[in-house]
Amino acid sequence: MEHNPTLLSSTNNGLIKQLVQWQERSRARKKDGVFVVEGLREINLALGAGYQASMLFYCPEITQGILKHEDQETTKSIKLSAYEGIKTYHVSLNVYKKIAYRNSTEGIVGVFKSKDHHLEDLELHSARPLILVAEAPEKPGNIGALLRTADAAGVDAFLLANPRTDLYNPNIIRSSVGGVFTTKIALGSTQEIIDYLKRKNIAIYSAILQEAMPYTQADYTQSAAIVVGTEADGLSETWRAASNAKVKIPMHGAIDSMNVSVSAGILIYEALRQRSSEL
Repeated sequence: MEHNPTLLSSTNNGLIKQLVQWQERSRARKKDGVFVVEGLREINLALGAGYQASMLFYCPEITQGILKHEDQETTKSIKLSAYEGIKTYHVSLNVYKKIAYRNSTEGIVGVFKSKDHHLEDLELHSARPLILVAEAPEKPGNIGALLRTADAAGVDAFLLANPRTDLYNPNIIRSSVGGVFTTKIALGSTQEIIDYLKRKNIAIYSAILQEAMPYTQADYTQSAAIVVGTEADGLSETWRAASNAKVKIPMHGAIDSMNVSVSAGILIYEALRQRSSEL
């Protein structure tokens, strides 16, 4: 981190305008190969996952007591050495309010270089991987919640089939509480992911309501991919046809669906329960 960072006090500053573009527009993020991370915990998780920071903006009026030296470091501080050589900017409170989406963040916004998430580059080191797959999720909040579930369960990978939303959408980063950085993620079409799972001999368990067994009757103790679809449309016929088993969560109320992240959590933790009984 620079000892004498540049001060930016105008919301009309060109760099601040560019930062807002990166926050708001997927096309701008993809064009420049960057994304924006807001908040201390999320920035620390991105750094811990090997993401490279290119710029840091912080508001001294908010960050006092947060940025500390190595010998003072706590879980709520940033390692100053982690930002050595990174271009750093002080921003006024007015500017910070322009670039921040949340009132509860600690006055820090970082710009990071994006990573590729090609399916062919995904490496699985577990002998019996457990994978969560989501087909065509669109709402950033749902994707973020799925990532939190994936992180909590410690799955080996989270695969997005036919994604409709930029993975680095700020709402995904926020709603995942940084979980987007803590789990292996790969993107691909439905068919590409099915082909990948078949090549790796990973059984496919598709969550659907029709012609499916209760989820507790399936055996997830071997290599398994649990696949969930959107709440509105469910899974495509392609997944149904490719499934080794179709599983359903019994619905006892008047509503015939539940939030996709809740469904994924129920199924993933059933798989973990079965696997833990073998230990």
